Amino acid sequence: MTAPATALNLAGPITASDDPDSPILAWRDPAAGTRPLSLMKHMYVERGTLEDWQLLHELHYKASQNGIGPRYVRLVIDDGVAPAQTIGVMVFTVPKPLDSGRNQVFPHMRPNQNGRDNRLINVQRMAWINKNLILSSRTVLDTMYRGGGIAYRFKNIGYRLMGFRYVESRSSMSRYNPFSIKAGMRFVKPKSAPAFETGLAFFARHFKSPAYDYVAIKQEIEAMPDYLREHTLKELRAFYYRNSSMEKSGDNRLNGTSRVEQMELGYLLKQTQQLVFGATVYAAWTNPDWDSDTRAMRPLPARIPLSAFENQGVNEPLRLDLLETR
Repeated sequence: MTAPATALNLAGPITASDDPDSPILAWRDPAAGTRPLSLMKHMYVERGTLEDWQLLHELHYKASQNGIGPRYVRLVIDDGVAPAQTIGVMVFTVPKPLDSGRNQVFPHMRPNQNGRDNRLINVQRMAWINKNLILSSRTVLDTMYRGGGIAYRFKNIGYRLMGFRYVESRSSMSRYNPFSIKAGMRFVKPKSAPAFETGLAFFARHFKSPAYDYVAIKQEIEAMPDYLREHTLKELRAFYYRNSSMEKSGDNRLNGTSRVEQMELGYLLKQTQQLVFGATVYAAWTNPDWDSDTRAMRPLPARIPLSAFENQGVNEPLRLDLLETR
């Protein structure tokens, strides 16, 4: 005798099982995925501190030191009963003086056009960048709250709170996760890393393992005879230094090759693979709360509910009349 069917979900139409003899009927809720996470009504975006970043930075795929002039925006859960809890943080830093992606989006900022640049023009360019642009450097969300559509809502509200006319981004993750697009960012066409082709050739020449396999290459180097390992590390350091702009800019430019010579194997290998595979994508977002008539930001509340994201489009002014603040 066939056992009675057991429903997995009592809402929605019946979906036939692949097994006609199965006693289980799978029910699918037609509204599944259309309702917002219920906890969102208790989430708020506000200015944060270094302590918020330190609380969550190990959950970020680039848990390293921040750039110049970091500023923080945090996402908290606050139900009015328990103490507010930080569950997300964004880090904003001073933009780079030069960026090839920025030159595509803001062609009038391209340096030395027709060879006419001078000190005055360079100073004014940097003054405009510092006044109008800020870089979205890091975004991290507690793993307990991922997958619920929180990140892109948080990013959009956080961009607004920073109070700059434009927010720009340089991200590797944006190649794989579209949450910045959902937040309103617009991207330039992705490009391979400058060292991609030469890097593949370098790894193929020195190693049997695939260029992307960190563990296998590290083990391969460690298993080499001393003379071969010493030669391979010398070649690896030379390749990294030759292709790394980071080692030739800022304070590092004063070190020459001495800093690279002191890198331990694991760090050196990761940095080299990052050069070869870690191409970032440039994106920019225009703040719709910037008033072109007054050439200034509209005043916004210090704390904005995450649910305010639903009140307007990602590139439309925030509906202050619909806000419910606490």
